[in-house]
Amino acid sequence: MLRQLSFDLHALTGRLDRAADRILQERESLSYARFMVLFWIGELGPGAQREIAARLGVTEPSVSRMVAVLSELGLIRHEPTKGNRRALALTVEGEGIVRRSCAFLEAELEKLITASGVPYESYASHTRRLIGALDER
Repeated sequence: MLRQLSFDLHALTGRLDRAADRILQERESLSYARFMVLFWIGELGPGAQREIAARLGVTEPSVSRMVAVLSELGLIRHEPTKGNRRALALTVEGEGIVRRSCAFLEAELEKLITASGVPYESYASHTRRLIGALDER
């Protein structure tokens, strides 16, 4: 039998991303991609546009376009700093969306993992270890 964990992980990630997108569209009228930009702005703070692009695996212009839309929606504030950089921050509404969505998505994932028969804490621990190993490379 062919070992195909790498392909299974790719399929799982894609399906989880699509499920998260569907859930966020229904609950917050927001795409998962835009939610992830909000999430990383909250995590990384001002001046993090380049880092957000790297973490999401997209280009800086792509993040810039999402920042413009999120700003128009009143979910973030951005102010120019030196050069062509911008300080990004969540608005109160943006913070609320991130807080609610993180809690709901995590609860849904926990239910899914538990329903599969895998202990949630074990899965979470192994996932963090794998990410750590990748970060060390």
